[in-house]
Amino acid sequence: MSAGGAFGGARGYQPRPPEKGVFPLDHFGECKQIKEEYLGCLKQHSSDAEACRELAKTYLKCRMERNLMAKQDLKDLGFAEGDGPAPAPAPKEQQPTSDKRRIETEGYLAGMRRFEKDA
Repeated sequence: MSAGGAFGGARGYQPRPPEKGVFPLDHFGECKQIKEEYLGCLKQHSSDAEACRELAKTYLKCRMERNLMAKQDLKDLGFAEGDGPAPAPAPKEQQPTSDKRRIETEGYLAGMRRFEKDA
């Protein structure tokens, strides 16, 4: 007979939750307004989290103040003091296209680079 429990699991094993990433849900909607603003910001900026960094910081502060997540220094979560939105990326016309980018957009045929260099 096997030493494991049902479906091969070990008996007496107690699963541990992850150290970060899991925290109580906001059942009473204490930080709902900030969350909605953040999600709206993401939608407005095509899911660019850097543009909505201040709202993310405010949301995390709200959760910490209401014990919806462990209190932690914001520096440990990737926010520096006086952290503002990052500068906007350069327009696509100004960015040089690399071989990798070209391959992603146009596709790749093995062995074609040899013929492209001869032309």
